[in-house]
Amino acid sequence: MASLIEPKVLKGFRDFLPPAEMARRHLTEQVEASFRSFGFVPIDTPALEYAKILLGKGGGETEKQIYRFKDNGGRDVALRFDLTVPFARFVALHQGEITFPFKRYHIAKVWRGENTQRGRYREFTQCDFDIIGSDSAAADFEILLMIRATLLALGTDVRIHVNHRGLFNRFLSHIGAGEKSVEVLRIVDKLAKVCEEETRKNLAALAGDSCAQKILDFIGAGGGNTEKTFEETLDRITALSGGPSPESERLDMLRRFMFDAGAADSFSLDPSITRGLDYYTGVVFETFLTELPDIGSICSGGRYDDLAGLYSKNRISGVGSSIGLDRILAALESLGKSPVAASYAAVAIACVKQECSGFYQALAAKFRQEGIPCEVFSEDTGGNLVKQFVLAEKKGRRWIIIPGENPPDDPLTLRDLKTRQNQEGLSFSQVLEILRGFVR
Repeated sequence: MASLIEPKVLKGFRDFLPPAEMARRHLTEQVEASFRSFGFVPIDTPALEYAKILLGKGGGETEKQIYRFKDNGGRDVALRFDLTVPFARFVALHQGEITFPFKRYHIAKVWRGENTQRGRYREFTQCDFDIIGSDSAAADFEILLMIRATLLALGTDVRIHVNHRGLFNRFLSHIGAGEKSVEVLRIVDKLAKVCEEETRKNLAALAGDSCAQKILDFIGAGGGNTEKTFEETLDRITALSGGPSPESERLDMLRRFMFDAGAADSFSLDPSITRGLDYYTGVVFETFLTELPDIGSICSGGRYDDLAGLYSKNRISGVGSSIGLDRILAALESLGKSPVAASYAAVAIACVKQECSGFYQALAAKFRQEGIPCEVFSEDTGGNLVKQFVLAEKKGRRWIIIPGENPPDDPLTLRDLKTRQNQEGLSFSQVLEILRGFVR
């Protein structure tokens, strides 16, 4: 006899039992409903792409984390590490079939071979939303507002930290460190993970002590949640970058939008936000839960004016963001706000006699046509309905319908498993009326 294979899951990957998966699906539905309410439409792309598609602009740590291999045809392929780069390829391939500005969302799994930690896995679900084909500040703001609206709808209080990658690059050029911008951005992006002194050492080694101090002064210039603070921070970093510029004007316009929309209390101008991926060129942002800041950013993104240009001669501007579904779930669990794993069928029909299963299914179909999800039990228990009651409770059912001995003519009994009470001699219409008051 062949030896058994040990059933185990790779590190950083997970199985989801029904209660956990129903909670995930419920959360996904809430997020998707928010996206649709802003007029965004869904798309999908393959999990597997040519490696050169994904590596064309990921940059930095991403190349070390990507799952890359040769397929059976000898092709160099890789699993997508995010949904933004495949979206850029999608736009280049289908630009003649979509209408710009194009507002899309995409909820799907991605894979990164990174270190696992709370709320961070090697296989995880991202919820992306983008506006492509517009380079306006209004598009930037709509993405920011959509982040706020979606996360508030989940019962969380958030703080969205905003910066402008182009303004930071302008500042670096102003102090003579423009040629080292990519390396500087990656060092600054890790500031939250390492101490300030370690960041100073890394910057000094790269650009010298004087530049290191100037960079720390720049990234430490912001914070706060009032219009005055936003203005003061913007004035400060504008001066440090050499004076007014299109980038500083973009930030000032976003500030006005925030106050005009009555949403300014959710935003901070934070010059330390840079984002590590190479494709960001404009406004960048990260989102933190005010009740649980230590979990890190739960939603991030920015403007990527040149991303689609990797695959097309047409220059197509875009801005977008991504919500980490698994990190949100971990955060909500920590805060005691986990989504209720609502049953997909709160009603079950008991199996009194297996030979009557056809009638039971017909009865269930009538309830489903009336919008009542209904499960039919397929095995009788020798007249011992208690076993079926226990089964229904384990499955999270609230109600169990007990058909008569001679369906479909016999009346029904409805048992409330919560109160342990039966209502006997009911017609289909009477049962339906009762269930409509409880089942949504």
